[in-house]
Parts: sequence; structure tokens; C-alpha cells
Amino acid sequence: MKSKAYIGIKKWLARPIAFLFRIHSHDSENEPCEEDDPYIICANHTSNADPVFLCVATDLQQPHFMAKKELFKVPIVNKLVGALGAYPVDRGGADVAAIRKTIKMLKEGKCIGIFPQGHRYKGVDPRGTDVKNGLGMIAVRAEANILPCYIKMKKRRWAPFRRVDVYIGNPIKFEEFNYDPEATGEYMRISRYVFDRICDMGEEIEKNENQR
Repeated sequence: MKSKAYIGIKKWLARPIAFLFRIHSHDSENEPCEEDDPYIICANHTSNADPVFLCVATDLQQPHFMAKKELFKVPIVNKLVGALGAYPVDRGGADVAAIRKTIKMLKEGKCIGIFPQGHRYKGVDPRGTDVKNGLGMIAVRAEANILPCYIKMKKRRWAPFRRVDVYIGNPIKFEEFNYDPEATGEYMRISRYVFDRICDMGEEIEKNENQR
């Protein structure tokens, strides 16, 4: 059952935001239900608005994203990011409390949003960008599934009223990672595995569109 807060967000925010950003969601049947195992929604990261795109494009759960703590000190903005399910993180260092909160939320059945790249890459092919190991660490500690998504826009740059397409991929079960607690570099391997899946989605989408 959807939370009352999420229903409110969809009613008061989603429609005008979807109009402003021209957001189109694809393959929504791949989105897990709230009754399914907890999952992390992941996507390529191009703009500051990417969390908004994913929140609007998904229907069954509200993704919760870490947001820099400074945003929560700005009037009005703090209300908006809070309504969209964001919670503060100190980006100046390793915010252990925020990581613990993330894992706790996943274990409670909430959906968490994480960008494997760690920060934005504007106008570039995501395949050649760096990936952080944070996704792998959180996925392992929470034993969470992954919902890969691909955010597509012209020239890989966002602009007002420029169409944004969000493609929702097939969920990746945690067991698919074959996590080995004795091996080194497992967190990074899992992060890269997920991001490669996202890039594969994007390349397939671009290929299909070019053939039309």
C-alpha cells in the first residue's frame, strides 16, 4: 500500500513537474511492488534533477535519496527535497550516520536511490565514467536488490522543457552478484556490474532509436 506522503507527492508535485521536465516513463511493469524485497534504484547521473526524474517516473514506491545537508537549510527548498523523500548527508567526508540510515531504511523495506557514478557527468557517454564503491557496500550490507534505470535526454544534458525519458530495467536480484565476503574489491565489482547493466540498457535504447 502506498504511503499517504507519497500519494500527496504524486498528486501535488508529480504532474506539474512532469509537465515542466517533459518526463516520460517506459517499461513501468518492471518496477517492484512495495511487498517485494527492498531495492535500490540506480541510474546514470547527468543533472541535479535526476532524483526528481526517477521520483516522477516511478509509481509504486517513493525513492529516497541522500542530498547535501546544505539544501535543508534553504527555506522552501528544504520542504521540497524533504517531500521528495530526500535526507541529509555531509558530502565533505564519510558520513557514517547517513550510510547507516540508508541501510536501516532498506532493511525496513524502503526504496533508496543511489547513482553509481557518485556525481554528475554532463554531456558525456556514461560508459567511460568512473564508478564509486558505495553502491556495492550498501547493497551487500542490506542484501538489497537493484532496479537499474537509464535516463535519456538530448545531448545528455538537461534543459527546461527538453524531453526526458526514463527507462526502467529488469530488477537485479542480490543473489546475482555472487558476493564473496573473502574476496577483495567486491564492493567495486558489484557497483561496476550494476552500472554496466545501466550502460547496456542505454546503448540498446540508442541503437533501437537509430534504426527507426
